[in-house]
Amino acid sequence: MINEKIKKVSPSIDDWLREAKADPAALQEGMFLIHNGVVRQTPKLQVRQGIDDGSLVKGMEFTYDAAKVDAAIAETYKMKGIFYVKVWLNEGQLTLGDDIMYVLIGGDIRPNVIDALQFLVGKIKNECVTEIEQK
Repeated sequence: MINEKIKKVSPSIDDWLREAKADPAALQEGMFLIHNGVVRQTPKLQVRQGIDDGSLVKGMEFTYDAAKVDAAIAETYKMKGIFYVKVWLNEGQLTLGDDIMYVLIGGDIRPNVIDALQFLVGKIKNECVTEIEQK
């Protein structure tokens, strides 16, 4: 059965930041970082492992496990100095340049926020999503 999910409309990062700065925890935050993953033409195997088979990505089928994402977010909130986390994930058939995900982390100082962003994006990519590149 073919996945019939249709890709979502990407959120407004300006709206996300306004919302984050209005949150009661904002008074403890000195930094926000945003990750925006997009569908690229270069295959993951080439970018991650240097293996170039000459193919190019034309699109991607993207799905995720919401419960695993929620658990990863909860784990991120337990990290030192992290007070705000927001995640948006697309789904369905994506084309080149489409947004795959947005992750926003708010925290006290740069090292804590960078660590949390790296942790959460890695956890989502490695444990919560399925990306099937179409070449």
